[in-house]
Amino acid sequence: QVQLDESGGGSEQAGGSLRLSCAASEYTSTVFNVLCMGWFRQAPGKEREGIAVISSDGSTGYADSVKGRFTISKDNAKNTLYLQMNSLRPEDTAMYFCAARGRVSAGDCYNTMVSGGMFYWGKGTLVTISQ
Repeated sequence: QVQLDESGGGSEQAGGSLRLSCAASEYTSTVFNVLCMGWFRQAPGKEREGIAVISSDGSTGYADSVKGRFTISKDNAKNTLYLQMNSLRPEDTAMYFCAARGRVSAGDCYNTMVSGGMFYWGKGTLVTISQ
């Protein structure tokens, strides 16, 4: 069992930056540093979309909509996942979710960005970007 708790959301103007954090608490043999983890978002009335993933080996992948603007990273010592969001746009407004699954290949981890095939999900943190 893994509990994920997001923080760092809020309101920012277009062009600004935010950094989201996801603190992971582990209650099974699954440990943070072997997880495939990612960030997803869902705007009101729209489908959930995967935006970034990071594999246990540190390999990363991004959706085209955020590539070059967002950076996913993790701190194994702190059991924390991050999403640095720069050059924010109004269309980035959404509820952002941290998600994870057990160790898989980097390719399979990347594929979860499309499939949404994660085992553990946080409750979300709201990001609102205004003009």
